[in-house]
Amino acid sequence: MPARFSIACLLPASWHFSFSPAGCPRVLNTTLRQLVMISALVAILFLLIYSLLLVRTKYSRTSRDKKYIRYLAHVTDMDATDTSNPNLNYGMVIDCGSSGSRIFVYCWPRHNGNPHDLLDIKQMRDQNRKTVVMKIKPGISEIANTPERASDYISPLLNFAAGHIPREKHKETPLYILCTAGLRILTESQQEAILEDLRTDIPVHYDFLFSDSHAEVISGKQEGVYAWIGINFVLGRFDHIEEEDDAVVEVNVPGSEDKEAILRKRTAGILDMGGVSTQIAYEVPKSVSFASSQQEEMAKNLLAEFNLGCDAHETQHLYRVYVATFLGFGGNAARQRYEGIIYASTMEKNRLLGKQVGMSPDAPYLDPCLPLDIPDKIQQSGQTMYLRGTGDFQLCRRIIQPLMNLSNETQTTLNGIYQPPLPYHNSQFYGFSEFYYCTEDVLRMGGDFNSARFLRAAKRHSAGSLPWKPPTLAGCLLRLQPLSLLGLLHGGPPLHCALPTETQTHPPSHAAQYIILCFVGRARTAALWASWPSMRSWPQDPAQLSLSAGRKGLIYSPSTRV
Repeated sequence: MPARFSIACLLPASWHFSFSPAGCPRVLNTTLRQLVMISALVAILFLLIYSLLLVRTKYSRTSRDKKYIRYLAHVTDMDATDTSNPNLNYGMVIDCGSSGSRIFVYCWPRHNGNPHDLLDIKQMRDQNRKTVVMKIKPGISEIANTPERASDYISPLLNFAAGHIPREKHKETPLYILCTAGLRILTESQQEAILEDLRTDIPVHYDFLFSDSHAEVISGKQEGVYAWIGINFVLGRFDHIEEEDDAVVEVNVPGSEDKEAILRKRTAGILDMGGVSTQIAYEVPKSVSFASSQQEEMAKNLLAEFNLGCDAHETQHLYRVYVATFLGFGGNAARQRYEGIIYASTMEKNRLLGKQVGMSPDAPYLDPCLPLDIPDKIQQSGQTMYLRGTGDFQLCRRIIQPLMNLSNETQTTLNGIYQPPLPYHNSQFYGFSEFYYCTEDVLRMGGDFNSARFLRAAKRHSAGSLPWKPPTLAGCLLRLQPLSLLGLLHGGPPLHCALPTETQTHPPSHAAQYIILCFVGRARTAALWASWPSMRSWPQDPAQLSLSAGRKGLIYSPSTRV
C-alpha cells in the first residue's frame, strides 16, 4: 500500500491535500475556485519575495559598492605608468593649502577623437605602483615675510616630480601652482611677492611648461567649482543615464527656463574643509527666485554657470552650481577661535574673582570639550593655559554654537551667507578633508554619515568610554558644525565622508586612490584643462568657461554668462 502524508495549514478545513508518491497529487474536497485562489496566493507570495530581493539588491551596500568600483575602475589604473610610451602626456598640479603643499602628477594618452568623451586622465604611478604624490609642511604662507624663499620652498616638490616624468617630456608637461586659503589670508602685496618669485625662478631651473598665469591664488569660488567638478567626474555623474537605478534629477537648464526640463544624472554636492576655510558646492537644478534685489545681487556672486559639453550650444551638460566659501571656518581656524574664547573668558573671570584657574596643572580649566580627565594646554599671548576634560557633550555644543554665526529661521545659514533651497529628498553630499579626518580618526566612523550614530559616538567619546583617547572633542565638533548648513546634524540629505573605510568592501589601494582624487578634485580638473600643451592662459574664473572636448583635448571658450 503506497505511503501517504498530509499537509495541514491555516486554511479552511475543506482545503485538505493528500499526496501520494505513487502518482500525482490528489486534491480532495477542492473546487476549481479554491485551486485558482491557492495558485493566486502562491503567485503573490512569489512576487513579494522577488520584489524584496530586487529592492534589497538595488539599494544594498553591495549594489552601491559595485557602482562605486565601476566608476573607480573607469578613472584609475593600478598598474605602474609605462613611461616608455611616447603617446603619454603628463601634467602637474601643486596644491598650496594652508597646512602644507602637495604635488600631483597625472598622465593621459591621446584623445580618442570622440567629441563625447573626456580625456582618460589618471594619476601617475611609480614602479611600485604608488601614486606620484608628495606633500611638504608647513603651508607656503609661512614664508610671507621672506617671499624670496618661495622657489626654494617649492623645489622639493618639483625635484620629486622631475624624477618621475621622462626627461624628454619635461618641455611639454604643464605645471600649475594653485594657492588656496593659505595665501588668501595674506595681503595682496604678500601674495604677489610669493607668486613673482615662483614665476621668476622656476623657469630658470626647470624645463616644464610654466607661464605666469600658471601660478595664482584661486578664489574660493574657483576652489569650490574645481572640487565639485572633480568629484562628479570621478563618480561618473557627467555621463549619460545608463541604468534604471541611476539617480536622476529634473533640471531647468540655465538660460532656458521657458523650455521643458531635462532629465539627467543627479550630481553630488561637496563639503570640503581645510585648515582655514570651508567650501560647499551643489547643483541648483531649478530656477531660483529671490526675496529682494539685494539677495539677487548676493546670489550672483555665489552661483556659477558653465558648460562641460562638447558644443557650446548643447545644453545637456550646462550646470548651475552654488558655491560658497567660509573663510575662517576651516578646522584649524575654528579651533583657534574656540581656544581664544575660553582663554579670554577664563582670564576675565580670574581677574574679577581673584582666581588662578588654568594657570597651573594643579588648577586646570575644566574643558567640557575634552574627553573625561584628558589633560591639554593652549598657548595664548605668550602664556600657557592648562586644561582638563570633563566630557560634557551638551555644554561643549552650546559653547561652540555661537562660533558658527548661524542665521535665518532654521539656523542653517552660516555667517549670514545666502544659500538657495536644497532638495533634501533627492540630494547626496560628499564631505572631504577635515570632515573625514574627524569622523574617521576621532570616532572611527568614516564613510556614510548618520547624524544619530555620530551624536551617540560623540557623547561616548566625550565621556571617555571609547577605547582610544584622541585629544579633543571641540576640534571635531567645530569641524562638523558646518554640517548645520544642510541640517545634517538633525537629519537631511545623505552625506558620505570622503570615502568608504577599509573595513568595507573596497580594497585599501582603491580607497587611497579615491582620497587623492577627491581631496584635491580641483587639481584633477586643472590637469584636465592643462591637457593642451599650446595653451598659455586661462580665464580667472572657471565659472566663465565653456569646456569643449576636441581632438587635442579639452579646450575652452569664454562663456557669455557671468
